[in-house]
Amino acid sequence: MQGLSERKYAAHAGLSRGAIQKAKAAGRLVLLADGSIDVAASDRKRAAMTDPSKQCGTAKEKLKPVPDAAISAVGQTLREQGMRAPATGGNTTFLQAKTANEVLKTQERRLKLQKMKGELVDKARAKALVFRLAREERDAWINWPARAAALMAAELSAALSEAGQDVTLETSLMQKILETHVRAQLEELSGHVRFDIT
Repeated sequence: MQGLSERKYAAHAGLSRGAIQKAKAAGRLVLLADGSIDVAASDRKRAAMTDPSKQCGTAKEKLKPVPDAAISAVGQTLREQGMRAPATGGNTTFLQAKTANEVLKTQERRLKLQKMKGELVDKARAKALVFRLAREERDAWINWPARAAALMAAELSAALSEAGQDVTLETSLMQKILETHVRAQLEELSGHVRFDIT
């Protein structure tokens, strides 16, 4: 026998014989003419064709280090779901990262579904709508004294005449007084009202 048998190659690779048989059936091993396994060529081929997250032993050591920001994002996602999470820079396992990824994908799908159902609105659109409504309300109040001044002046003049006082109020003066008070009220409200969508 020129190469190794399935059993010996399984011991060499640190895998089960069943895993070697699956790799052989999938074409991830290089076989010699006598049917035995070419060790060096099979190691290279298997390394090139196997998902690093599913490799054992030395393959894990060849993986690039994961940035702390990514690990903290995994931990935050797991904690939000009430699961145990490692500290930042801690030993996050592949299973924990995969679980966090699945949780995030589920959350993303749920948000897309809620948006499609009309349960969620776009933040920028909501802000623009509130801003437009507030501006329309402010403009309505600013224009109100011009419409109401003549009516109020006439009503006050009539009331004073009934009371025995012969006084005629000027509409322009009434409008000016109303505008001053309305603007003061709007100025005060602008200092108190804050709208923040987070």
